[in-house]
Amino acid sequence: MKTIYKSLLLMGVCSSATVPSMAMTEEADSTHHQPLTETNVKLNEVVVTGLTGQQKLVTSASPISVVSPKQLESQPSTNIIDAISRQPGVSQITTGSGISKPVIRGMGYNRVVVVNDGIRQEGQQWGDEHGVEIDAASVHSVEILKGPASLMYGSDALAGVIVFNSAPVLPMGEMGANVMTGYQSNNGLFDYSLNFAGNKQGFVWNTRYSGKMAHAYKNRYDGYVYGSAYREQSFMQMLGWNHNGGHTHLTLDYYHLTPGIVEGERDEETGNLAMPDGFNPKSYGRSLPFQQIHHYKAVFDNMWYVGEGNIKLLAAYQQNRRQEFEESRDECGLDLMLHTVNYDLHYTSPMLGAWKIATGINGMWQESVNKGSEFLIPDYRLFDYGLFATATCSINKMNLSGGVRYDHRHLHGDALVEDNADMVERFKNFSRGFDGFSGSLGMAYELLPNLNFKANVSCGFRAPNISELASNGEHEGTQRYEIGNTALKPEQSCQLDLGLDYTSQIVSAQLSLFANRISNYIFSTRLVDSNGNHVITDGSDTYKFTSGDARLMGGEVYVDVHPLERLHIGNSFSYVNAVQLHQPSDAKYLPFTPAPRWLGDVRYEIMCDGRTFDHMYVKLAVDCNLRQNHYYAAGGTETSTPSYTLLNLYAGTDIKSHGRRIASVYASCENITNRAYQNHLSRLKYFDVNKATGRMGVFNMGRNFTVKVVVPISL
Repeated sequence: MKTIYKSLLLMGVCSSATVPSMAMTEEADSTHHQPLTETNVKLNEVVVTGLTGQQKLVTSASPISVVSPKQLESQPSTNIIDAISRQPGVSQITTGSGISKPVIRGMGYNRVVVVNDGIRQEGQQWGDEHGVEIDAASVHSVEILKGPASLMYGSDALAGVIVFNSAPVLPMGEMGANVMTGYQSNNGLFDYSLNFAGNKQGFVWNTRYSGKMAHAYKNRYDGYVYGSAYREQSFMQMLGWNHNGGHTHLTLDYYHLTPGIVEGERDEETGNLAMPDGFNPKSYGRSLPFQQIHHYKAVFDNMWYVGEGNIKLLAAYQQNRRQEFEESRDECGLDLMLHTVNYDLHYTSPMLGAWKIATGINGMWQESVNKGSEFLIPDYRLFDYGLFATATCSINKMNLSGGVRYDHRHLHGDALVEDNADMVERFKNFSRGFDGFSGSLGMAYELLPNLNFKANVSCGFRAPNISELASNGEHEGTQRYEIGNTALKPEQSCQLDLGLDYTSQIVSAQLSLFANRISNYIFSTRLVDSNGNHVITDGSDTYKFTSGDARLMGGEVYVDVHPLERLHIGNSFSYVNAVQLHQPSDAKYLPFTPAPRWLGDVRYEIMCDGRTFDHMYVKLAVDCNLRQNHYYAAGGTETSTPSYTLLNLYAGTDIKSHGRRIASVYASCENITNRAYQNHLSRLKYFDVNKATGRMGVFNMGRNFTVKVVVPISL
């Protein structure tokens, strides 16, 4: 999937207003940067993929956020989800500093579809213990579609879609290279990435190798957190041919992550986190227990022009292997191998008068195999397909958009009788079929030249995943034994979105409100016996999947005030209220609902278009998470989370020589005051109680200094 962006800002030009959710390309450095006027940064210039191909953001009825290349480059992060988690309405479920799972408007896991290299990323995203298998350095820009986006992406896009865009192909005859490296003080994170790309007579290529390693992170209450170290390696190779009739690209990806597993065990006397004798908390080596995640991917991307329209054909193969090593570095217990074949064929028409239409079919085939001695889910096979048609229409100042989709998914799980003295039947043989319809209808209307109103009604569909249906095992590092429920029904949502966008020379603002009703919302609840005690299975608390009806309401507001040419004052606020209907008070709220969050920053551009330094800035930011009293209390599953505020400082500059950028340097200090805090979506929050202090769980990362250097090389 390819997004064409109009160049709005040249490396963050100082005289330009900052517009939220704006996609920008990094234009080749020239001998002189020409500052752009305010009129160049109106929302009507931003182009996104939308649901029918390329579409101006201002005409999209659905709420979409865009993270630009410059934002990704300058923002310190420990993984790609961490890099986008500051967008309004976006948060993350974390397990330490290395593992993050995206959450959009209070929903995560299989309710968020992640698209990379044009196809949906499939890597056992139902699991708590690992994140998204994508190299952050390979991502050029990000589009975040909020709300049911099932029309193009099928089941699982109930909360939305995160599209990670690769760098665009270089112009004909050009070659370029790029070197990036960075360091973070708290966990000793060191990363690097090498890139070489080119376009010679239509033959195009893009090669990238990246590496990352981090030792245990620390905070003021826990000291170093044993098990939070990780290592990451990735390689990407794209080869292709661009011609007058379209393009053919083959992309090969390999991603390898070795994260430790935080168990949160503590010394009974001191309350400190337990560590093996002689262990060095600053070691980058593997310490038991740990995981190995290998993800292989091959994507065959074809596009042909048909008049002013085009036909797109995508075929891909992914292999995800997840292993857990608990007692030995050489022999794993859990060993899951997932094979996925993705396919996508769709046609996008030219403008037919005021109309533009897209229609097609896409889906996937999956097979998962247990290759180890421990089990969480059964071997299973899955096949699904979806037929869709979408359309947009422009009538004077109004833009209409909508579409329909039909999905069918069939899933079969194999029986398993464990080969031991008890001959226990771990999994039963089962087959389920799921059918669902999705639809969307919306409009964007220009009330005034600078003010746009948006409204959208959408229905989404999600089939239960294999873990929700048939899990029966302990999740290492989660202290949970999970039991599935083969009787679960598909989730069906209906959502209303309302929005306003305003842009002027001084103020840019966006308001997005939503109300979402979900039938058969699936979640897990902790089991208790008749005496109110937690049910224990294999030494862990037991959870079972169930469902009910849910209602989610909330929204996001963003205001950027630009009173002076070089001064920006930005504020955003996100809120979601996620309620289970017809439930007692302790089960009223949905689990893993993010707390209300205010993000504020003041950015001052110190220097623009200098002889040596360009786009030099300093920014002071506040990250305020309010108290979360809306939590799922049944069975003691969740507890309230106190409010906290983090103070962050950022600075950066481009360095020039003879009018060309030769490097970019960024420095930051996050959590300046070294605040000890727990995010409500941190899974480490519910680990052992520190008996010496009475505090429960493990806290998030403390003060962290970051330095990052980017060196472009023109060839």
